[in-house]
Amino acid sequence: MISVSNLTKKYANGITVLNIPNLDIAPGESFGLVGNNGAGKTTFFSLLLDLIEPSSGKVLNKNVQVNTSEAWKPFTAAFLDESFLIGYLTAEEYFYFIGDLRGQKKSDVDALLAKHEEFFNGEILNSKKYLRDLSKGNMKKVGIIATLIGNPEVVILDEPFANLDPTTVNRLKKIIRELADDPRVTILVSSHDLAHTVEVCDRIVALSKGEIVKDIQTSPETLRELETFFAV
Repeated sequence: MISVSNLTKKYANGITVLNIPNLDIAPGESFGLVGNNGAGKTTFFSLLLDLIEPSSGKVLNKNVQVNTSEAWKPFTAAFLDESFLIGYLTAEEYFYFIGDLRGQKKSDVDALLAKHEEFFNGEILNSKKYLRDLSKGNMKKVGIIATLIGNPEVVILDEPFANLDPTTVNRLKKIIRELADDPRVTILVSSHDLAHTVEVCDRIVALSKGEIVKDIQTSPETLRELETFFAV
């Protein structure tokens, strides 16, 4: 589904923040990306989404090179941070706007929102609040559910567990596991929280200073292995 080759990102000061010679993410895989601050996780996702230009190399999403074609966008959805939202819209207005972009009927969007009513916990829908006035946690809820509109084949979530209370985290993990159980959906999750990531992802890649230092299939020993690695 996603193939990376000779991908680097360097800035004007000469510092290389990402260097991935090759990486393949299979269709239907639940892929977790972990690492410390500055490891390159958000840079990697930004390159996958053509938000920044690579210094070298390329990213293919379903055989489409992301920085030379937009043909990957109809089947890919992402939420990295609140900059993806439109602050002067209410949650409903934003959901319907995304639905319109993805060719969804209002009834289809309503059905999705009803399915995830528990995740919203009565704090978002019908509140008549602009997105800019929501808490960071509630902004994140909106952004995450918006990625599911239109049944995308690739879902990318950066730090989805941050700023969420424990109950919402458990509900989110259930949503991610349901996505992971769908062989049509490839899901990529980055997080500082090793336990949550291991729990919802079948494969874990660890980055350090922009390079892959571990690439492992999730097993009962994975969390301990990662905790030991990052304890050094």
